[in-house]
Amino acid sequence: MDNGLDLTIILPAFAAGLLVLLTHIPLGAQVLKRGIVFIDLAIAQIAALGVIIAGVGDLDPQGWAVQGAAAVAAVLGALLLTWTEKRWPEVQEAQIGVMFILAATAGLLLVAHDPHGGEHLQDLLAGQILWVRYSQLLLPALVTGAICLALYLLHGRLGRLPFYLLFALAVTASVQLVGVYLVFTSLIVPALAVRHYAKWRLPLAYLIGAGGYAAGLVLSTMYDLPSGALIVWCLTVLAMAVYACGPKGRPASV
Repeated sequence: MDNGLDLTIILPAFAAGLLVLLTHIPLGAQVLKRGIVFIDLAIAQIAALGVIIAGVGDLDPQGWAVQGAAAVAAVLGALLLTWTEKRWPEVQEAQIGVMFILAATAGLLLVAHDPHGGEHLQDLLAGQILWVRYSQLLLPALVTGAICLALYLLHGRLGRLPFYLLFALAVTASVQLVGVYLVFTSLIVPALAVRHYAKWRLPLAYLIGAGGYAAGLVLSTMYDLPSGALIVWCLTVLAMAVYACGPKGRPASV
């Protein structure tokens, strides 16, 4: 165990987590309201598939082309889900699950002959948030700012297509920073914890998210444990505590 905390590592990673939370907290509330909980896993996996396809093409993993490939894949997935929800709304959750498994297995097939394929898939799932640097946050920050502005302007009028497109862009901006597991956790867990709160719901969800990221990063540095997995657990435990201390009954209206 190393008790030393290197803030030059922790602070950029924490900044990445805050960027993710800015968009994922309000979008997570929309996901619960619409009853399509696993959409984030599907879109995140589709964005990851775009990254894998770009990698097969030997593109710079830190370059804009990879970001573009992930965005195109996620937007195409969002457009497809928009159409399936309109065409077969009664089985939308099942269709989301099918898209997730198809994207996941397509990624496995594409890296089947890559000696580093398993490691790359692991990075996309669990993330490498502890090694994020400030220079990697510029593009996600710009995308996050645009999405937050759109959410503010469209509040209460977030139709099917705008929701799916904004969701796709938000996930694209976050999946390479924190990985698929943290994308799902950031979207769903804080929203679940505060769903019965009538007041201060959004600020409380942000506090849960920030506290989970901070605790997970610090503990992972101290005990040399995988940061993404530990953040998931810290965030979930904190969310459970907030939920246990809060009001019970039917969820308050969003």
